[in-house]
Amino acid sequence: MTSERNRDDIRIRPATVGDIGTITAIYADAVSNGTASYELDPPDRAEMETRFVALNRGGFPYIVAESDGRILGYAYAGPFRTRPAYRFIVEDSIYLSPDARGRGIGRLLLEQLVLEVERLGFRQIVAVIGDGRSDSASVKLHGRCGFRFSGRLEGSGYKHGRWLDTIFMQRSLNGGNASDPDPDFRSEQGVGGGRQLRP
Repeated sequence: MTSERNRDDIRIRPATVGDIGTITAIYADAVSNGTASYELDPPDRAEMETRFVALNRGGFPYIVAESDGRILGYAYAGPFRTRPAYRFIVEDSIYLSPDARGRGIGRLLLEQLVLEVERLGFRQIVAVIGDGRSDSASVKLHGRCGFRFSGRLEGSGYKHGRWLDTIFMQRSLNGGNASDPDPDFRSEQGVGGGRQLRP
């Protein structure tokens, strides 16, 4: 189970179904006004709950940053791809409410997410960053948290009237690819079962 982490007035805790309304609103802003997501139309609350439940049942970490009872942002890890050979790697996602940006909340969320993913035994965590600029806030955040640049897909998305590059960054965990993985990791009986789809 995901642990809690606190810093001053910011509390990082596991997300619950009761948080989905606020999470839906935060994500809707990101979809409508940003390039972090390549979705064009914000999903409704029911769809966001379906995605949350799938990750939760899969045993993936899904956390929120809260201050004075208000959710300021959220983060989760999910499957990078659904083919079974990818079961040792996860992709992170982080979204903040507009007024929470620039306050270090994204870093708190990402640091806690990395701890949770490492505790679960994954070997790699990857960020798929839709902005495509090397000086974007997301690229800088991941760099500060130990991620390295691992590739760029030029013109991979078109949104808000412009072509977008996708940057890949990754961080090795638990020894990365220096040794063979546990053959039973994420088996049908294990965390996630390799069956869940990423939201």
